[in-house]
Amino acid sequence: MKRKVSDSLIEWKNNPQRMPLIINGARQVGKTYIVLEFGREYYDQVLYLNMEIEHTLDKYLETELSPKKILQYLEAVKGVEISAGKTLIFFDEVQASERALTSLKYFCEQTPEHHVIAAGSLLGVAINRQKYSFPVGKVNEINMYPLDFEEFLWAMNRKKLVEEIKNHFAGNEAMPEALHKIGLEMYQQYLIVGGMPASVNTFVETESFVQVQPVQNNIINEYISDMAKYADPTTSVKIRACYKSIPAQLAKENAKFQYKVVQRGGTATIFGEAIEWLQFAGILLKCQRLTHGYIPINVYADLVNFKLYMSDIGMLTLCSKTPLQTILSPIEVDNIFIGAMTENYVAQVFTNKGYELFYWQSEGKAEVDFILQKEDVVIPVEVKKGERNRSKSLGIFAKKYNSPYAIRISKKNFGFENNIKSVPLYSAFCI
Repeated sequence: MKRKVSDSLIEWKNNPQRMPLIINGARQVGKTYIVLEFGREYYDQVLYLNMEIEHTLDKYLETELSPKKILQYLEAVKGVEISAGKTLIFFDEVQASERALTSLKYFCEQTPEHHVIAAGSLLGVAINRQKYSFPVGKVNEINMYPLDFEEFLWAMNRKKLVEEIKNHFAGNEAMPEALHKIGLEMYQQYLIVGGMPASVNTFVETESFVQVQPVQNNIINEYISDMAKYADPTTSVKIRACYKSIPAQLAKENAKFQYKVVQRGGTATIFGEAIEWLQFAGILLKCQRLTHGYIPINVYADLVNFKLYMSDIGMLTLCSKTPLQTILSPIEVDNIFIGAMTENYVAQVFTNKGYELFYWQSEGKAEVDFILQKEDVVIPVEVKKGERNRSKSLGIFAKKYNSPYAIRISKKNFGFENNIKSVPLYSAFCI
């Protein structure tokens, strides 16, 4: 399965200033698979070390952090010859071993000629709780996410469609109606399947939405297991409650996260840590309100008011129990939650692209779904689930903060009029 992160791995390998690499991401986003595939293609051998089961190695690391001695130990125990630049050393599930994470600093300082990758699912949680000492300045980092819609199209053998989408996005020219229809149909499929590799693989093999759902359930069960394993019992209960509340949070007319939806009388003091845990675990995405649209926008973030989205749209669809026929219907249905799902999809797209998530709300009723900073300009983005696109908020923001143009993501075909760039839902990955 082709993933964009593969290009980043090749760049890392070829970089003369290369340091040990940490790949962080939620469980089941494909970290192990992609590193092993990369290793098999670009190295003579891969030394795979799963730190959840390498208890003897973890014990050894308690008393020894010298890379040369670690390598000697691994050669003896594993019966392999480790060759610099030819052997990829891969510490998987590194969150299970604080000492393995610490050792990366010394690999960087003492044996930079060796190629070392570490991957972890809950590093953000561990580091945020100050359980681990992170090797700051001694590692390269990559964040990995579920497949975006472009990668989903690759998996579905729709590479030609991807090319057409990119060309029409660049030229603001309408897609032929037949291709536009196919793009929207594929987008509807993605809302159900999502971007978790196991879900996508199942759908590619079976073309069955029904068979995808047990796979998604298994992933959610792994998340819940991690909540119990990597958090104390009291916090674990709060984490699960916050996670389960997301569909209800997004279903409100005002999707701003409200603690009282989780529990009557709920407050930031009670649930703040739980939300941080979910965010650092890569399970939820936080979109903060902006008080102003000036550059740099991140300094105008309102830390109190925010929205939360699921990191994978397929998971939201499953958890919300939205009828699949509602999503797949060619007729535009008057369903508020479909609008919420559409926003979640775009939030996932923007996160994959490396954008920080922000929305804007005026002192009046004007609201813009997403605000992007692209170099030295600020672009407002409105998201609509269908073709009906009337809204004053885009114009209000663009005028107030001198945006060169605005973007509207909807089912409408490509175009550019009244200083608004029309972007079909299936092409959001181009932004």
